[in-house]
Amino acid sequence: MGDKRQRARVQGAWARALPKAPNPRETPGVISSPSTAPNCWGPEEVKFEFQQPTQLRREIPAEKVIEKEGEFVISQGPTGISRLRLFPSFLSVGEADWMFARLLEELPWQQKSNMHQGVLYDEPRLTCWFGELPYTYSNSTLQANPEWHPVLLELKGQVELASGHSFNSLLCNLYRDGKDSIAWHSDSEPSLGARPTIASLSLGDTRTFQMRKQPAAEDRGDHTYVERLRVPLAHGTLLLMEGAVQEDWQHRVPKEYHDRGARINLTFRTVYPEP
Repeated sequence: MGDKRQRARVQGAWARALPKAPNPRETPGVISSPSTAPNCWGPEEVKFEFQQPTQLRREIPAEKVIEKEGEFVISQGPTGISRLRLFPSFLSVGEADWMFARLLEELPWQQKSNMHQGVLYDEPRLTCWFGELPYTYSNSTLQANPEWHPVLLELKGQVELASGHSFNSLLCNLYRDGKDSIAWHSDSEPSLGARPTIASLSLGDTRTFQMRKQPAAEDRGDHTYVERLRVPLAHGTLLLMEGAVQEDWQHRVPKEYHDRGARINLTFRTVYPEP
């Protein structure tokens, strides 16, 4: 019996006591759970406090397309109603074809220079002006030219009859190919008066006419979230911009990086003597 006890004491001397299991509540970085923490009712309750976001999430409006004949109120606000009238087949194909050929060949097209942020540049299109008065835009003036081409006088009469407006001036633009364009702008020069009506007649290849609404005052000139429109202007199409369009919207003809033929755009307007 004494030998057995002696042998047990000797054998037990080689064994070390097992290390004590750490208490998850006392060990930094260890998260307790009901399955690992004995005698525990579960982890401590975590509370979340809702905070109102400082800025509301805004979505970019989808671009709308106008291509069917009709009258469209595109906005209405303190400045008034902005309205478009579209006549996709204002001229027949045959009539538009011979008018386009004559105007392309016979109008006094020239490339105008403008100043932007102190830099002089050539406009990426050709222009000519008809009217009893000069017309100034982008710090550059087109001199008065009362000698209207007979085709332009005929078109002027047709546009006035269809629109119910009278016009005394015409700015002609020639887009030679898809690289020619006009940047974002409004026809809001003082010489055009308040809420001018602009009649835009297209001849030649189809080009995209884009519009975007002027941003609200709190957006500080940021056009990211404004409404946008797209109007494909085909051969023989007439577009009327009426009401507060020039005050509340901008428009452009962007560059297109695929084959585009020549396009003539005739914009009839009324110009008043500047004070």
